[in-house]
Amino acid sequence: MVIAALLRRLGEILVQERLTTPDVVEQALARAKATGERVGEALVAVGAVKSEDVLRALAEQQSLAYLSRDELPSPLPIVKNLSPKYLRQYTVCPVSIENGLLTVATADPLNTVVLDDLRQFTGLAVKLVVSSAEAITEAIDRTYDGAATPLQRIVEGMEDEGAGEEEDVNHLRDMAFEAPVVRLVNLLVENAIDAEASDIHVEPFEDTLRVRYRLDGILFDQEAPPRRLQAAVTSRIKLMAEMNIAERRLPQDGRIRVTVRGRRVDIRVSTIPTVHGESIVMRLLDRSSVFLPLEKLGFASAMLRRFEALIKRPHGILLVTGPTGSGKTTTLYGALDKINSPDRKIITVEDPVEYQLKGVNQIHVKPKIGLTFATGLRHIVRQDPDVILIGEIRDLETAEIAIQAALTGHLVFSTLHTNDAPAAITRLQDMGVEPYLVASVLEGVLAQRLVRRICAACRVPDTPNAADLEALGIEGAGGRPLSRGRGCDECRGTGYRGRTGIYELFPITEDARSLILKRAPSREIRRCAIEAGMVTLRMDGWLKACEGVTTVEEILRVTQEDA
Repeated sequence: MVIAALLRRLGEILVQERLTTPDVVEQALARAKATGERVGEALVAVGAVKSEDVLRALAEQQSLAYLSRDELPSPLPIVKNLSPKYLRQYTVCPVSIENGLLTVATADPLNTVVLDDLRQFTGLAVKLVVSSAEAITEAIDRTYDGAATPLQRIVEGMEDEGAGEEEDVNHLRDMAFEAPVVRLVNLLVENAIDAEASDIHVEPFEDTLRVRYRLDGILFDQEAPPRRLQAAVTSRIKLMAEMNIAERRLPQDGRIRVTVRGRRVDIRVSTIPTVHGESIVMRLLDRSSVFLPLEKLGFASAMLRRFEALIKRPHGILLVTGPTGSGKTTTLYGALDKINSPDRKIITVEDPVEYQLKGVNQIHVKPKIGLTFATGLRHIVRQDPDVILIGEIRDLETAEIAIQAALTGHLVFSTLHTNDAPAAITRLQDMGVEPYLVASVLEGVLAQRLVRRICAACRVPDTPNAADLEALGIEGAGGRPLSRGRGCDECRGTGYRGRTGIYELFPITEDARSLILKRAPSREIRRCAIEAGMVTLRMDGWLKACEGVTTVEEILRVTQEDA
């Protein structure tokens, strides 16, 4: 009876996930009793569900993590006393070893005998995760059968390059030009471009060299070279970015321009010294890709109309706010493209120029030679522009020049780092800008975030969690059908593929100008904006969740600070 109750709970999970029906589960239970099969095996045998669905449900039932094929490490960590024969026999594989804890993937989490064996053989505490038998077998084959990945084939036979602090500069330069090192770094970049990653992170630790790609705003671990090649990889990247490879104690910035499979890609490179070596981040900017027009950025139709009205004003300041990587520049480029015409002169001052706009004069700031946002802006206003884009307002000097430009008949676009739209006003005042100037020139503020889209290939219906809806501030929508991604090869098991924007547009009304002049706190200005009809970030996100574009969990992830 205990086993039957346990199996029924597994069936209930599958029914709750809408992967089968109660009648089918009852039939599977009857078959399981007759044949001795487990209910999951019976459900798979009759074709009711996939084996992967059963494993995911089993993982949920046992409160264990589920790892997809791509989430298993390659190669697997080698653990003493665990032979390939044993791993294949019981379909288990080691995933990681940290602080005396061995994490093991299994296709049969109910097999307690294997768990006891693993503890006894290794002398370590053991934590189980669940993965499919096929994924585990492939991982074992890759590690032990010589089915090497391209990176493993490059690394094979490479000598220990060393990574000592006293490494000779000439030796570092020689290493950077060695063919295997060149191929290795090229492979890291090519794989990132193929995966449509926005960033590559190369991070040295005491025993490992970690490589991660940022995909749709989230970092994912990738196959990494061995730690012994850290000096060679770092030197190669710094040489490509025209950095000083002898300087390892100070941060450096550089740029790489490459063409991969006909695509022109600019790579911004940043290095910082850490305890175990230089950490490198490479931001990928695809020159061959065309930035998206405003209509494709995820604006609701009513909000898009109001935003287009603001960007067509003859003068004033329009601000776009949000954290780094929230798509502010893309939105402003879309706005410039919308109003770009032969009768308008548009000049931008940016750090860096991310996309080249036809018919727009773009300036790349160079602080090392004194070309800052403020100095560039002083000279821009003498060039008789109609529209000015400032990459970011970072200080009082830049803010004051931007305001003077707006007061003298220019339309100025720029960005700020604030959590919501009304907070931009207090941020300008905190910089030292007088309230009467803010009230005079500010026409509107747009706050935005990027949320991941539900993968179209594995979209399934979903019922929102009551606690999540409460956190979002939504009431009375507990039974509303939403969507989520189950996870598939197309989305690397995440359930998401691609991103879109959620927005909060705050046109400055006369009531808001009065509050600005009174130095009202941000919460009062926000209340005034909402009363005037402002759709908040979370409400815009909820509307997109209702349309099946994203999930409530994703909205909460990117708007947590706005609670």
